[in-house]
Amino acid sequence: MLCSKQARHLNVWDRNIFSLQKPRVQAMPLRSIGDSKSQRGGKLQGKVALVTASTEGIGFATARSLAQEGASVVLSSRLEENVERAVTELRHENLNVAGTTCNAAKSADREKLISMAVKEYGGIDILVSNAAVNPFFGNILDTTEDMWDKVLDVNVKAMFMMSKLVVPHMEKRGGGSIVMVSSIAGFQPIQFLGPYSVSKTALLGLTKALALELAPLNIRVNCVAPGLIKTNFSSALWKNESLAGEFLKNVSMKRIGELKEISGVISFLCSDDATYITGETLVAAGGMYSRL
Repeated sequence: MLCSKQARHLNVWDRNIFSLQKPRVQAMPLRSIGDSKSQRGGKLQGKVALVTASTEGIGFATARSLAQEGASVVLSSRLEENVERAVTELRHENLNVAGTTCNAAKSADREKLISMAVKEYGGIDILVSNAAVNPFFGNILDTTEDMWDKVLDVNVKAMFMMSKLVVPHMEKRGGGSIVMVSSIAGFQPIQFLGPYSVSKTALLGLTKALALELAPLNIRVNCVAPGLIKTNFSSALWKNESLAGEFLKNVSMKRIGELKEISGVISFLCSDDATYITGETLVAAGGMYSRL
């Protein structure tokens, strides 16, 4: 268990780029790419992918991985400068990407993101829902109704609404793949992260419910549950040897995961290598779940 002093410094699961403030809206259109990897081929050649919360961390690594496999990828984030930076970096790698601002909790922004993908690339084959927030850190009985509303709006409802929006476009293309990013906290609630953990548990059920209904449309729905991954928002934990050591006691592999170890899993679920997988949650946590 974590002491109160540690807890004050351990709000590492908050993805700050998805606050509920109104974002500045400006799309970055597709530009002509030279000898891109997407033009040379890959497992996702010809596919169009949307990735929410994709300008840093797992989302950014996923956007890169999908593009490296040949997909045309639309990135998004609440902040315009983050979108510009991420798109520029991936284009410098000759990857076929575009981007726009999107606050996942806002209906108009979700629709704008969908419209941009269809306008720029002609359709949608893949959705990776990665947006999440954690506005509270402490005892669950101290949470307020507003806190629950924010967590459930972004972490659960927005995931469903994005999925609902892409279904007609995937159906037009003969099918598709939806991947939701949950957390190991969805299986075992993490102390002081009660609402966040509950929201991640909800995604396990949402995945199964959607997979059942969308299977006749050849749309697969799966979920990934990462453990502790080396990202900027988790740096307060893995940079602290004492806290990291305590956490790793429950990890069989005794190390923190790398971004590519999650983005690779997501790319697999989006590819034809996983065409008989739907309604499943793939845990990538270094053996943590097996020890809980």
